[in-house]
Amino acid sequence: MAAGVVVIGGGPAGLMAAEMLAGRGHAVRVFDAMPSVGRKFLLAGKGGMNLSHSEPLDRFTARYGERAGALAPLLAEFGPQQLRDWAAGLGIDTFIGSSGRVFPTDFKAAPLLRAWLRRLRGLGVGFHMRHRWLGWSGEALRFASPGGEVRIIPTATVLALGGASWPQLGSDGGWVPLLDVAVAPLKPANCGFDIAWSEHFRSRFAGQPLKTVTLSFGGRTIRGEAMITDFGIEGGAVYALSAALRDAVEPSLLVDLKPDWSVEKLAAALAGPRGSRSLATHLHRTAGLDGVAVGLAREVLGAEITAAGLKAVPLRLNGPRPLAEAISSAGGVRFEDLDAGLMLNRRPGVFAAGEMLDWEAPTGGYLLTGCFSTGRRAGLAAAEWLSPASP
Repeated sequence: MAAGVVVIGGGPAGLMAAEMLAGRGHAVRVFDAMPSVGRKFLLAGKGGMNLSHSEPLDRFTARYGERAGALAPLLAEFGPQQLRDWAAGLGIDTFIGSSGRVFPTDFKAAPLLRAWLRRLRGLGVGFHMRHRWLGWSGEALRFASPGGEVRIIPTATVLALGGASWPQLGSDGGWVPLLDVAVAPLKPANCGFDIAWSEHFRSRFAGQPLKTVTLSFGGRTIRGEAMITDFGIEGGAVYALSAALRDAVEPSLLVDLKPDWSVEKLAAALAGPRGSRSLATHLHRTAGLDGVAVGLAREVLGAEITAAGLKAVPLRLNGPRPLAEAISSAGGVRFEDLDAGLMLNRRPGVFAAGEMLDWEAPTGGYLLTGCFSTGRRAGLAAAEWLSPASP
C-alpha cells in the first residue's frame, strides 16, 4: 500500500517532524506501537512539565557533552526561546522558575499535548496506534497491528523510536537490530546507582532525601539533593554526574553534608559540649544535620565522625541501575552515519530524530529540547528532500 510520509514514533521528536512536514503540504501518517502518543512525554510532566532551560545558549549547548558540536546548529535554529515561542503558539504560556528551568504556567503536559494534537489533525496528520514497526521488506515498511501485518511504501520515513528507558511506555530499543547502521550501545543516563547499604541504614532511611548537599566526582561538584533508596542513591545531583559515573571503572562520590560551612566552622561547632545528648541530637543542634545526614555519616564513617569527614563522605558505587529504570538513555544512531539533515547515509529518504540518536543530556529541560530540535530538523530535511527548493 502506498502512503505519504511515515513518521514512526509518537513522542516529541516524531510529532515535531510530523508538524514540519504537514505544514509544508505533505501527507503525513504517524505510527506508534502504543495505544496513544506522547506517553513518556506525559509521564515527564507528572511532577511538573520542565520544557527547557533559560541559561545562555552557549552554556545550554555545552550540556550535551561530546555531542554538543553535532547539536549546536540544531539548537541555534530551535533552542529554548524558540520552544517557548512554539508553545505560546499553541496557547501554552511558559515561565522561568527560580532554578532557570522553563515550565508551562500550569506545570502540566497534557494541555500542551492536546493542543498540539489538535493542530496536527488540523494539518491532516493521520495517527495509527498499536502498530509496531518490524523493519523493511524491500521498500515497504512492515508493521505488526491488531489486524495482522501491514506493509506500507512511504515517500519518506522519519524514525523517532526513542531510546530504551521506561520500555513500558513504548521506548524499548527493539529497533536496534532492524537498522543496517552502526548503533552505539544503549546505556542508562540520568540514572541511580547501587550502593551496598547495611540493612539498618536501608530500613531506616530509604526514601529520605539528602537536602542541600554537594556531590563531587571527576573534578565536578554539583549542589542539590539526592535520594537514599533501597538500592542506593538517585536524584537530581546524582543524575548530573551520572554519565561520568556510569563510564568510570570504579565510580565513587564524595558527599559534602554541610557545603556552606568551612571545615573550621564545622569543627568549632562539633567541639561544643555534648553533655548527655546523643550524637544525632548533638549534630543536629550544633550543625543542623538532619537524621538521614547523620545516618549516612554513621553508615560510612562509623563512630569517628569529624568535621573533615562530614565534608567528604565517600560513597562507593556498585554500578548504575538497569537501563529500563533510567530517565533517559545514552547511545543510539551515530551522527557519523547521518547527513546534516539527519538522513541515514545508507538509506536515502529515511531520517532519524530524538532519543534514538547518539546523544545524552542532563535533566532540566535539555532532554526535551534536544528531542524537539532534532525532530524539527529531520522533518524539515525530509520535506526538502521530497520537494527541493528551486536554485
